[in-house]
Amino acid sequence: MTIQRGRHFLQTPGPTNIPDRILNAMHRPAIDFASPEFHDLAIACFEDIKAVFQTKSDVFIYTASGHGAWEAALVNILSSGDRVLMPETGRFSLVWRNMTETLGIEVIETPNDWRSAIDPADVTRVLSEDKDHKIKAVLVVHTETATGVTSNIPSIRKAIDDAGHPALLVVDAIASLMTVELPMDKCGVDVVIAASQKGLMLPPGLSFTAVSAKALEVSEKNVMPREYWSWKSRLNSEPYRRFCGTAPEHLIFGLREALDMIKEEGMDAVFARHARIAEAVRKAVGVWVSEGPMEFNALVPEQRANSITCIRMPADTYANDIRTVCRDTFNVSLGGGLATLMGKTFRIGHMGDLNEPMIIGALGGIEATLQVLNVPHGKGGVMAAVDYLADTTTR
Repeated sequence: MTIQRGRHFLQTPGPTNIPDRILNAMHRPAIDFASPEFHDLAIACFEDIKAVFQTKSDVFIYTASGHGAWEAALVNILSSGDRVLMPETGRFSLVWRNMTETLGIEVIETPNDWRSAIDPADVTRVLSEDKDHKIKAVLVVHTETATGVTSNIPSIRKAIDDAGHPALLVVDAIASLMTVELPMDKCGVDVVIAASQKGLMLPPGLSFTAVSAKALEVSEKNVMPREYWSWKSRLNSEPYRRFCGTAPEHLIFGLREALDMIKEEGMDAVFARHARIAEAVRKAVGVWVSEGPMEFNALVPEQRANSITCIRMPADTYANDIRTVCRDTFNVSLGGGLATLMGKTFRIGHMGDLNEPMIIGALGGIEATLQVLNVPHGKGGVMAAVDYLADTTTR
């Protein structure tokens, strides 16, 4: 076993780096979750997290992964036999579709090459053909973690409106929250789904559904059986009911610190930092792919995510070796390919608690790995990232 010193570079698309401030906030004894101390803390979190979703509506917190929030959204606004439109984006729209169908809900899927964003014209076309308004919701993955592609939510909202259709708009923002603007109320989104372990800088274990008044009204009339996921049962000031059981105290301690850190930095500054670091990654990758077999998975530059960059390789070469050498030799962890992209891609996560030296170090480990493995690539990717960051620094 090789002993590695120094800080590990966690550049997976989740979990992401957890700041020391959040770790320290969680490093404390358990307390009585029925006490005034925890009650006040929890209620403040429920209120303050609304700003993260840019909404005035309720945000429900679950002790669950993002998959739990998927199911919560489904069972609160839909019943078996209902129909939804789910544009394909990649592995995570596929898994969400499978969950939806398991619940007895019919899914209409528009196909995608896993390299492009959702085409709003497809949404308008399908909804315009639905004269009886049998489609109850449009389910959209904002940033597809498996592909590194981000779709345009305002254009999808407009596509629904252009069709004159009453379907709810439900957005999976698990890989996009706090990395790119998604003002829920302004964009007319009815449900936003998120999780703790990405842009929020927390450990895995919490997930969220931010819910518009329209979606909440639909849920009150919905006949789908649910209890743990029920929004109605959680609309209670008693913390026990808010969490439908024992509160995940230490994750809430961490959430409180994360919300404070986001407020201190400022939402606009958080978005700008993610955009800048993501562009630095793209500058490096742009050099690497200029020679040899590598290429951006996302074909359209404007659709490349600010949270994750997916790099495509020839079918049976390099991708897994790059991840192994990067991790074991240079102490940099990357994401691998998923589903049909397994063995064909590797993914660089760049979201959450991240700054310029961290991303330069990670890119250095990747470029060194390419050289060790003799992967054909353009030289000087790290320098391109450094040049970009230096040129865009505000003094």
